[in-house]
Amino acid sequence: MAKVKITETVLRDAHQSLIATRMPREEMEPILDDMDKIGYHAVECWGGATFDAALRFLKEDPWDRLRMFKKHFKNTKLQMLFRGQNILGYNHYADDTVEYFVKKSISNGIDIIRVFDCLNDIRNLKTTIDATKKEGGHIQIAFSYTLGEAYTLEYWASLAKELENMGADSLCIKDMAGLLLPYETEKLVKKLKESTKLPIELHTHYTSGMASMSYLKGIEAGAEIIDTAASPFALGTSQPATEVMVKALEKTEYDTGLNVDKLIEVANYFLPYREECIKSGLLSTKVLGVNVNTLKYQVPGGMLSNLVKQLSDAGKENLLQEVLEEVPRVRKDFGEPPLVTPSSQIVGTQAVLNVLMGERYKMVPKESYKLVHGDFGTSVKPMNKDIVKKILKDEKQVTDRPADHIAPELKKYEKEIENYKEQDEDVLTYALFPKVATEYFEYRKAQKSGIDSKEYNKENKSYPI
Repeated sequence: MAKVKITETVLRDAHQSLIATRMPREEMEPILDDMDKIGYHAVECWGGATFDAALRFLKEDPWDRLRMFKKHFKNTKLQMLFRGQNILGYNHYADDTVEYFVKKSISNGIDIIRVFDCLNDIRNLKTTIDATKKEGGHIQIAFSYTLGEAYTLEYWASLAKELENMGADSLCIKDMAGLLLPYETEKLVKKLKESTKLPIELHTHYTSGMASMSYLKGIEAGAEIIDTAASPFALGTSQPATEVMVKALEKTEYDTGLNVDKLIEVANYFLPYREECIKSGLLSTKVLGVNVNTLKYQVPGGMLSNLVKQLSDAGKENLLQEVLEEVPRVRKDFGEPPLVTPSSQIVGTQAVLNVLMGERYKMVPKESYKLVHGDFGTSVKPMNKDIVKKILKDEKQVTDRPADHIAPELKKYEKEIENYKEQDEDVLTYALFPKVATEYFEYRKAQKSGIDSKEYNKENKSYPI
């Protein structure tokens, strides 16, 4: 067994999981040169919700942030999370947009693209895979791990073989809800190793309290890479702590070779910011403990907080238990999709509405309609025919690749933003988030015109920093 490799997540998934992706670039930049000397396999620093949050809440250009990372990480590979045909947004986009986004991600500094689909519908991955290969990037394909009748060891092994045949350079077991149990992880990794020769990376969250134990059993079974976070932003709904996992493997056949003292220096750098986040309420202690509901209801931490917020807004917090019990029923109706963006939000919102309305599917948001219609792809199990009929009426479900129904769109976006465009990447920012991007472009223009940002924000309340 070779040394275990570490992918550090503190610059992306860790703060996305714990502080809603609110870490600004100025909190990151001073430590990046030191992080570059550590010897990580990769640093996950972009993609996921970072793109949307940077624009919407931090008034940062996400492309500038990526270029900043590339300037400092001269020896370390940069990794991003990519939602297949969803890219980093919440809908499917045309192939020309996906291809151009991949091209610009790699030309601005990304080395490894980790791509996944919320339904594990591999047709939604093909464009991203082909584009990454064309641009010379490393394509890591992640399958969204979940539990259910359809998700047997044979299912995962067969999927892994298909992904290898599609051109994957490595595979990732993406366990967004912390559902992996130690001995199940061991069985899964062993089964995958029989099916594929590709390197296997483990990604999980500490939500259920199982993560470190599952990593150890997965490593013993042959997993080569694990995702961890610098300890100030580890545990809870984030990943296991980097320093702890490195120390646990030290002087064993799995020794990472990383210097724990250097890792502690990185952790010490982030400690004051963690304290600041706790003090301001941005980091809630509620996301730091073990959540047993994760094991019972398969609800990821971020999804749970969304459910609580929706019920709170309706003044119905007392109905949380009913909603948690409704989630698996809705999931089954919708073909047992993994609960990951955007399917987790769709299933969760529908469960809330079913409980609030007092009648199941009395109110159906457009996102639920799109999922049932097949606009996101095909679920592993058939959907409940009665529910499909109730939601779609006489409409037929889409059974081919959803993106085949989307016409090329980049030229249209180029025309719509010609008055704002300052760089080629602006068209992609606008394509994914038209309203948020336009607000950011207005803000950027005002900054360059010399308008004081505080005054600007006072007059334009839709553009807060």
